Amino acid sequence: MDRKRKIRVLVAKPGLDGHDRGARIIARAYADAGFEVVYSGVHQTPEEIVQAAIQEDVDMIGLSSLAGAHMYLFPRVAELLKQNGVDDIVICGGGIIRDEDIPKLKKAGIKEIFTPGSTLDDIVKWVKENVNPRGVSS
Repeated sequence: MDRKRKIRVLVAKPGLDGHDRGARIIARAYADAGFEVVYSGVHQTPEEIVQAAIQEDVDMIGLSSLAGAHMYLFPRVAELLKQNGVDDIVICGGGIIRDEDIPKLKKAGIKEIFTPGSTLDDIVKWVKENVNPRGVSS
């Protein structure tokens, strides 16, 4: 039996942002790259996102925000992962995020931020290089 499983990714849209085209495109790119993808839909609370990540046993959460609430929502997801003992789940984010916010988000536990202009190939490459299936020995 192959002990290496596919990378499992949860793509989530936290907060009141209902624009999900980018999140759907990213989810499709992840699936095309061979990842298992769970898309949680729009208007998710950080609590709902973390519970879905735990239930689905994901390796990474990809957060998308276009509404400007990323400085609260993204760190809150990281905080809840830690509280639930699953802070080994990698978080990356994307959307309309100001350059000056990126270092603060990274300090809060978001491993990478992808802004408009990031290519799908670059995003997928980053995941392949930085995310490993949890609980599977390398």
